[in-house]
Parts: sequence; structure tokens; C-alpha cells
Amino acid sequence: MNAIDTTTTTGTSSDPRWQSIVDRDAAADGTFIYAVKTTGVYCRPSCASRLARPENVQFFASADAAAQAGFRPCKRCRPDGPSLTQRYADKIAAACKIIDDSDSLPSLASLAKGVGMSAYHFHRVFKQVTGLTPRRYAAARRDERIRGELQGGRSVTQAIFDAGYGSNSRFYENVDRTLGMKPKDYRAGGQNNQIKFAVGECSLGSILVAQSERGICAILLGDDPEELTRDLQDRFPRAVLIGGDAEFEQLVAMVVGFIQAPSIGLHLPLDIRGTAFQQRVWQALRNIPAGTTATYTEIAERIGAPKAVRAVAQACAANALAVAIPCHRVVRNDGALSGYRWGVERKRALLKMEDGRAAVPVDIGS
Repeated sequence: MNAIDTTTTTGTSSDPRWQSIVDRDAAADGTFIYAVKTTGVYCRPSCASRLARPENVQFFASADAAAQAGFRPCKRCRPDGPSLTQRYADKIAAACKIIDDSDSLPSLASLAKGVGMSAYHFHRVFKQVTGLTPRRYAAARRDERIRGELQGGRSVTQAIFDAGYGSNSRFYENVDRTLGMKPKDYRAGGQNNQIKFAVGECSLGSILVAQSERGICAILLGDDPEELTRDLQDRFPRAVLIGGDAEFEQLVAMVVGFIQAPSIGLHLPLDIRGTAFQQRVWQALRNIPAGTTATYTEIAERIGAPKAVRAVAQACAANALAVAIPCHRVVRNDGALSGYRWGVERKRALLKMEDGRAAVPVDIGS
């Protein structure tokens, strides 16, 4: 395929890529390059330079193709280097590493200075890229460490201090959010923690919905109800599993209703447990509008970890809250459907049911 686009001059203004240039759409960066014949310069679609006349615009598949045709890169948008989105992602990834390597949370000013940004701009971009504020990201990393310490058999007091808490009281102020149960119960695999559950049927097969004291902790899909129950037992090996009553089955009906009609929304508190990285991925998934998809590569870029495509896929696979955290909206780079823990056909069916529907937020309040 020739890298130079042969779109005619008269057809430029009707080409959808032209509208991306008019809108200075950053989402189109990386999909094509445009050059201006009168200036001899090529740009990204999002370039803030003065809008060229459509008859003077030529499209290219890449910056290399534009350069080979004799055009030079724009000094404003620098299309021959990393995109602004990529540069931001790299800076935020560096900031995350600073937080990860620190025993306590660095100040906002020091984090921003460390990556060459102003404090205000850094805070806004950090949340945009990761879905979390720097403080919330640091807290998630600390929570991850204490879960690892407790699972490793450390005493509760030792685990609290090794994870970076300055005192027992600081930890116990947030113990419900961190562990969802008492520390000794968490270390014992969920012992004494009660989880209600019920299995229902929907157009996708069997569905299991489970709820802890904090909220919905599992939405599992499958063909065999017994297999779904075993999956729940494996996730909470020492928790007390209680079959849901008629009132709880109404909650299951709400989840089933959301699957069948995504436009109604799912307004239920969720008990989301995962590592800091998984939480960043899952936040990015919740930001994908219903009826649309994103690739694993795009998700990795959005959370500031462009090289962590495989880890993003693993985080999607670890998701225990089907539809509430919409990992079904993630596809391969070629648009193919794959990697869905509950089966590709269910993924296809979910996307079909969402197709053309407006985005609906999922409430995650406690």
C-alpha cells in the first residue's frame, strides 16, 4: 500500500480526517499525518497552528511518509516525536515510580518538579491519565503493600508499619476501605466475613452476584451455576457464604436488567479490590463510553504505562465484576474480540446490546 494518500483536492473537505484537523482532535494523533503544500510542513491532526485551506492539504499514513515526500516537521506540534499524550503518559509513569519507591507520599510540588511540570498542571494531568489523584494512587499502593504483608503471614502490627503507615490509628481509620474486613480476618483468607450470593439466569447464561458488607464484590458469568459458586469460594476461601433471600434476588434482577438494557445504568455500591495498577486499569475501563471500544494498547497509554500492554490484559482478566467494570469493551489492536474471561461470544453479545446506547455511569459509592 502506498504511504501517500491520493485523496483528491476536491474531496479533502469531505474526508473525515479533515474534520479531525478542523477540530484539532488529539484522539486522531497517530492515525495519520497531514501536510500543507504551501508551507512545506507536516503536522499532527491536533496541531494548534493556523488552519490551512483544504485544497492545500495532503494526507499521509505516517511522519516518515510525509518526510520522504519532501515535507519538514512542524516546530509547534513536533509530529516526528512522541505525541503530547505520550509525553504526558511518560511523565506520569515517572511520577508513579517516584511514589512507588518512596516510603511516604512526596509533596505535590516535589512530584511536579521531579517531572518538570507545574503543580496545578501535574495534578490535573495525573488524574486524567491514571483516574486517581497522586494521593489516592499512593494510598492504593500502600493498601496493596499491606495486603501483601498480611497474606505473607506478617503480624498485623508489623504489616501496618512495613506498609508505610505511621501509626496503627491511621491504618484503622481506613481499614474498611483497605481490606473490607478486620486485618486478622483478611490474613485468614476472609474468615468471619459474610458474603451473600445468588445465581440467576440471563440471555448470556448463568450469572452469580455476590455482595459483601461494602457492596457488590463479584458478578460472574458462565454456563454452570455450580462452577460459578466454586469460583466465588476460591476467591473468598474462608468467608461465610450465605444464599441470598428474596430481597437479595431483587438485586440480582437489577444486574440482569442492566445487562439486557445498558441504558438504564447500574446504580449499586461496588466492593472493588485490586492492586494499584489494576485499579488504574479498571478506572480507565469505566471511562470507556458504552457502545464503543478501546484497545489494550490505548488503555496502557491512558494510564501512563504504554509498555504494560500485557499487564493491562492481565488486569482485565482479573476483573471479578463483569459489566460493572466493562472489560468487554477492550479489543485487540486489529479490532478483533479476544481475551474475555467469560467467553468471546458473551463479549460480542454485550457489545451488540450496547451498540448505539448512550454512555451510562456506574456508581461506585460505598
